[in-house]
Amino acid sequence: MFIKIRHSAGRDLSDLLKRFKEEEAIDMKIEQQTFGTFEGQEVIQYHLTNQSGMTLSALNYGAVVTAIRVPDREGHFKNVALGFDKFADYPAFSPYFGAAVGRVAGRIDGASFKLNGKKYTLSANEGMNQLHGGKDNFSKKIWQVETAQQADQASLIFTYVSPAGENGYPGNLHACIRYTLNEQNEWRITYSADTDAPTLYNPTNHIYFNLTGSQERSVAGHELQLDSSRYAVLRRDSIPTGELRSVGGTVFDFREARVIADGLVSDDPQIRLMGGYDHPFVLDHSSRVVAVLYEPLSGRKVEMETSEPAVVIYSGNKLDGSFSIDGIPAEAYGGITLETQHLPDAVHHEAFESIELRPGRPFSSTTVFRFTTAEK
Repeated sequence: MFIKIRHSAGRDLSDLLKRFKEEEAIDMKIEQQTFGTFEGQEVIQYHLTNQSGMTLSALNYGAVVTAIRVPDREGHFKNVALGFDKFADYPAFSPYFGAAVGRVAGRIDGASFKLNGKKYTLSANEGMNQLHGGKDNFSKKIWQVETAQQADQASLIFTYVSPAGENGYPGNLHACIRYTLNEQNEWRITYSADTDAPTLYNPTNHIYFNLTGSQERSVAGHELQLDSSRYAVLRRDSIPTGELRSVGGTVFDFREARVIADGLVSDDPQIRLMGGYDHPFVLDHSSRVVAVLYEPLSGRKVEMETSEPAVVIYSGNKLDGSFSIDGIPAEAYGGITLETQHLPDAVHHEAFESIELRPGRPFSSTTVFRFTTAEK
């Protein structure tokens, strides 16, 4: 883009520079369309697109990321995030595809906890336990959305006020989640929140990746590298036992890149118990990039950075073909999650970092997914 600037009477140079910056910002596109209705409210789908053609699409419903379109090593674009092209499929079928979950990600044992000596009973939505904040959680709310645009990035800013008592949690919680797409093909998630009374908070995004761009191939052939030397051992009901076990000599050791299939076909008792990976990993943070997911056939790669202390790796074990994506049944291992967060059920394990949120101490967290390609 070239704008010729000339001095002329009545026209200030600063106005021209401002106009130049505004026109330059057009390079990043923000579009929106009606995607459906939910409980009488309009569901809007937003699309952020950069100059390279990468697109991130998301809904005001659940702050759900419906699609992330990126190229393979040959330049062919496909959606690498599991999602639906019809809104009705989300409330009917979705296992949290691309959704913001909270107030507390993961499971809370017995759907209860004690805080400042008082016991709080939560809504149970998985047997006797609570999962991802309860039945009517963040992923099923209509969020307020504002957009922001600069020359090299565009953002969707989601806000929601969770009233005291919602799903059993104390305190009025003001939650904000910002999705930013930039020209480096990075999706940045920035979380912030505050409360007027002590409560719990541990949000995440439940994105499922399949870097092939199709359900025709599972994620078994993906390679994962993870900066983690310990993982949380789980009970049969997926609640952590409290033990943080060394990954050394196990199929949980991703300190060097390994194929996901190594674990899926193993006889490891934890793998057999869960039907695959569904485990929290403690991040060592020995390097800036703490996870790399790579698909050799397409060359697509995701590098992850986060300020969070842990990540849950879930290999889509419970997908059973009962619904379809793009006309193809979503079978087991059709996607894999990298859910950055504090360790699940932290409120019941003193060795886990606290997820308590208190007035005057706002919550802040950032996760970045960077999309690239690798040569053969």
